[in-house]
Amino acid sequence: MSSGTASKSEPHDASFLRLPILTSLQSYDSKKETGMVGLKNQGATCYLNSLVQSLYFTNAFRKAVYQIPTDQEASRDNSAWTLQRLFYNLQTSDAAVSTTELTTSFGWDSRQAFEQQDVQELSRKLMERLEEKMKGTIAEKALPQLFVGKTKTYISCINVDYESSRVEDFWDIQLNVRGNKTLDDSFRDYIQVETLEGENKYDAGPPYGLQDAKKGVIFESFPPVLHLHLKRFEYDLNLLTMMKVNDRHVFPMEFDAAPYLSENADKSEPWIYELHGVLVHSGGLDAGHYYAFLKPTKDGHWYRFDDDRVNRVTEKEVLEENYGGEYENANGGVRQPYTRTYSNKRSMNAYMLVYVRKTRSDDVLLPIEQQDVPSHIGMFSGCVDALFFWKRILIVFLYSHTPGRRQSRGASKKEGER
Repeated sequence: MSSGTASKSEPHDASFLRLPILTSLQSYDSKKETGMVGLKNQGATCYLNSLVQSLYFTNAFRKAVYQIPTDQEASRDNSAWTLQRLFYNLQTSDAAVSTTELTTSFGWDSRQAFEQQDVQELSRKLMERLEEKMKGTIAEKALPQLFVGKTKTYISCINVDYESSRVEDFWDIQLNVRGNKTLDDSFRDYIQVETLEGENKYDAGPPYGLQDAKKGVIFESFPPVLHLHLKRFEYDLNLLTMMKVNDRHVFPMEFDAAPYLSENADKSEPWIYELHGVLVHSGGLDAGHYYAFLKPTKDGHWYRFDDDRVNRVTEKEVLEENYGGEYENANGGVRQPYTRTYSNKRSMNAYMLVYVRKTRSDDVLLPIEQQDVPSHIGMFSGCVDALFFWKRILIVFLYSHTPGRRQSRGASKKEGER
């Protein structure tokens, strides 16, 4: 349907309906209503905004970022410094905060601010930059201790006592959506065992030779903060193009990761995880929008972070409305945001989940105090605010005392007297 076609549920001219809504949006004060502020969208940086808010409210991560020494490298080329500034502004500002300094530190220009990047790749690049700056500091091991788990890839012979395996670190897990109805289904799919037999036997080398074997991946450990990337975008072999997968995929408020651990994994305490964040993509492959649902505190409420707007939401909005799948009683389809098309399937659905291990939640969501903020960050921000204030005063003063401006005002007055 073309962009000029009217919605099935709207009159052709719905401006009289949209005006009060627009006015309401403009007058909404996120800080006043929620105590939190959003992030400005530079053009197409909503995906960055949702990731930054998620990391910001992973308090142990924020504290680790603050621990990076940046007083000797306080420049916009330093991603650690710009992220410290961004986090401090989110803590203290009364209005939406800009991400321009951070993206400048990535080497982005204005063109890249209008291009959507891959969230998983962006997250990994940011972690690499921060890890480099953390080397030799008190925060050196902070990120791996928060986000890194271990997997074991193995080939185990069935008829002889031989196994080939390697253990690797992971920062996040990519899970298949297609063909899996629930998060547990996706994990079972991930650790599914393949049998190597017949013409596909495994060569175990001397003295065993070719052997029937089982091949697979199993988890040795999970991190305190678990980032799960749901594969909502896949290459369609029939259409020979990338497509968005809008299938229904259910994820819980709590899930037990223990069934996906190896027999030798440490199970001295529960591996129960609690949902902390849901990052959502709404739209299709070529047009869409990103936003996040986050639970900033352990026992608090859920909030939607949609660029510069933050508002409180219900658990139903967090869960059921982001599973994807078909609408109920949607005869003829429902108009989808951003794509301007009608579909029986929801185009808004979760693409990334953030879970926190319950036994580690106090450590992950620890309170951030003013003394955690590097003193030079607070001082710099205060100086910038004062500089901006006096710059505005100077502009107003010069404008009002410009000779041409005074003459123009006098001429206008004379015109009025005539």
